[in-house]
Amino acid sequence: MIAPPLPNGPTDRLKRPLRNLRISVTDRCNLRCRYCMPEAEYAWLPRESILTFEEIDRVVGIFAALGVRKVRLTGGEPLLRHDLATLVSLIARHDAIADMALTTNGVLLARQAAALRTAGLRRVTVSLDTLRPERMQEFARSARHADVVSGIDAARSAGFSSIKMNTVVIRGYNDDEVLDLLEFARDRGLEARFIEYMDVGGATGWAMDQVVSQREILELVAGRYGPVRELREAGWAPAQRFALHDGTVFGVIASTTAPFCRTCDRGRLTADGTFLLCLYGEVGLDLRELLRGGASDGEIVERIASAWRARNDRGAEERAELADRGILHRIESLRADTRREMHTRGG
Repeated sequence: MIAPPLPNGPTDRLKRPLRNLRISVTDRCNLRCRYCMPEAEYAWLPRESILTFEEIDRVVGIFAALGVRKVRLTGGEPLLRHDLATLVSLIARHDAIADMALTTNGVLLARQAAALRTAGLRRVTVSLDTLRPERMQEFARSARHADVVSGIDAARSAGFSSIKMNTVVIRGYNDDEVLDLLEFARDRGLEARFIEYMDVGGATGWAMDQVVSQREILELVAGRYGPVRELREAGWAPAQRFALHDGTVFGVIASTTAPFCRTCDRGRLTADGTFLLCLYGEVGLDLRELLRGGASDGEIVERIASAWRARNDRGAEERAELADRGILHRIESLRADTRREMHTRGG
């Protein structure tokens, strides 16, 4: 029996509520993007350690009792998880969850978009970093650029309420495509979101001089389209949203140069059930042990609430304050603890 919702839900030491949960359903991926999984081989989580759909469904109910209203399914590449639509249908039955979304690289989306929408998925975000197939081959070690575009088109046909397109902008790789990508999104009715290159997980080649800042992105856009208007919106979303003169809306996530830690209401659940309080977090709460060890829902609610109330994480801000900011993790430390990888903790 799920515990009743806490009166106002827990808040952490910086008065941030817990309203948003990102769930990694697998640590595996079919791309090798430079900013996330640049190595050819990885040590994968043991299959028996990965949470089952039934366990994830139970966890969602527990987090809903704590005030979570938004769930996002991530990976790795979540569409590699067999029969993901079944999990979507389970989560969709939770009345308290007002919004469910998926982040995907789009390679497998064309064949699954309709089933996911029918199962109850409301929104989808597709990662697309370049419009040039040869660049994707070089950068992500994949020749399936056309499949990503087909996935986007299939999502449009499936009737999702919102489709966003995420682009990590990296100097010297795709910063010359910002305007073309914005046009691509506008032509298809997508909302483009440009993301500053972050120094997390396996991005072992990260350097500050590769970061294209929000300011630079806005200058590029304004140079072609004229003045850009910021949309002043209430909310805790990571992206700042802007509008062109014709009403086209796009977003920029400036998590490297202008971190949004003070308004972060997101918790993260790794594929093997570790609850992380921050994308940069080193220590988490092992929910799998509680789930499989006989703990009641009420006991798990209290453990999560206690962890959140003690939270004072502001990882991106602390990184930005460093005088000599370098690589976060060397490859040796990543291989020693796979939970430090972006593909394990759900980005």
